[in-house]
Amino acid sequence: MAASSTVGAAIHLRPVSLAAPLHWLAAGWRDMQRAWSVSLFYGLCFWAMALVLGWVFNASPQYTMSIASGCLLVGPFLAMGLYDTSRRLEQGLQPDLGQSITCWDKQLGSMGMLVFVLIVLELLWGRASLVVFAVFFNTGMPSTTGVLQAVFNPENWQFLLAYAVVGGVFAAVVFGSTVVALPLMLDRGTDALTAAITSFRVVFSQTGVMLLWAVLIVTLVAGALVVPWQLPLIVVGPWLGCATWHAYRACIAPATGLSATSEDGC
Repeated sequence: MAASSTVGAAIHLRPVSLAAPLHWLAAGWRDMQRAWSVSLFYGLCFWAMALVLGWVFNASPQYTMSIASGCLLVGPFLAMGLYDTSRRLEQGLQPDLGQSITCWDKQLGSMGMLVFVLIVLELLWGRASLVVFAVFFNTGMPSTTGVLQAVFNPENWQFLLAYAVVGGVFAAVVFGSTVVALPLMLDRGTDALTAAITSFRVVFSQTGVMLLWAVLIVTLVAGALVVPWQLPLIVVGPWLGCATWHAYRACIAPATGLSATSEDGC
């Protein structure tokens, strides 16, 4: 059924088991293997973004926030292409890189609104982080090396606690508002506000499962980033993208007339 025919349809949630995130990862891995060329393209894009962000952080940390905003602007469009790839595989169609690159064209307005909100949250997050640094380092904002030393110094436990709490609050808001928002927008043409509210509904109704899902995402991404040159991100990026489509399918009941699937941990 076309997405346009489901616009305005009631969105019903359905329960999933605690082990569901593992099923989503397994399904995402299968999709990535079946669409390896498309996945490689998006993996290289994510990898390039990480390299640029890391280089800017080391060379000119004052521009890091600007580059991060650019990544937030591009990232959702890349992720949407992976969702479209998993959706095509689900429908028995061949993966199509060209189609995946332009699949968001009918949701441009909604995506623009969601990306705008994400950028605003990122700017607020950055400002809050600067306030935390200002409170604990009255000698001024430390250099890049000083930031790393401060973050990894156990003696600064009060700073670490405050920084983690501030970062955790903003990360939770971003995760809660986007966990199924983009796949929902792609699949049903839902507006950004409805998609974000639905994402929060999923998180509040499946808190334990979503917490595990967030931990798995952070673990995989962090593990990829600590490896020299962040090479594992070429695999981890598209893997999580495809898995997120299956998370959406598992947590959101199909619209009337669409067949349900049971392989994603429902």
